[in-house]
Amino acid sequence: MKQIILLFACLFALQGLAKADDDRAITVDQLPQKAQEFIQKYFPKNEISLAKMEKDFWEKKYEVVFVNGEKAEFLKDGSWEKVDCKYSTVPTGIVPQAIKDYVSKHYPEAKILKIERDSKTYEVKLNNQLELEFNKAFQLIDIDELKCFVE
Repeated sequence: MKQIILLFACLFALQGLAKADDDRAITVDQLPQKAQEFIQKYFPKNEISLAKMEKDFWEKKYEVVFVNGEKAEFLKDGSWEKVDCKYSTVPTGIVPQAIKDYVSKHYPEAKILKIERDSKTYEVKLNNQLELEFNKAFQLIDIDELKCFVE
C-alpha cells in the first residue's frame, strides 16, 4: 500500500513539474501595461528581440530581451524586478536616489550595470566587479566581489 501511495505521489509531482516551467513567447502588447510603459520610458530606442511570459506554480513573470543583449524582468503586475544592462548602464531613473548617492560617494568611477529588487532587498552590480546589497531602507547590508575566472 505504501508503494502505491508513493507511486501516485511521484506521478503527481512529475506532472506538476512538467507544467511548472511553462515559458512562451508573447508580443510586446501582451505585456502588462505597466511593463509596456516602463520600456517606453527607459528603453525607447531599444529594439526588442524577445518578450516572453514565464509561468510557475504560483506566479507569472515576464522577460524582455533587447537586441543589444540588455534585458528587463517584470512581475505579473508589470512592476520591474530586474534590469540587466551588460554593456551599458542601467537608466538612472530606475535606480533609487539613495542607492545612486551611495554609489557616487563610495565608488565615483563605477557604473551600475544591473539592478534587482525583491520584497526585502535591492542588489546592484557595478562595472568594478562589486555587487552591493541594500535593505528596503537603502542601508548597505552586503558587498560581494565578483570573481572572473579565466581558464
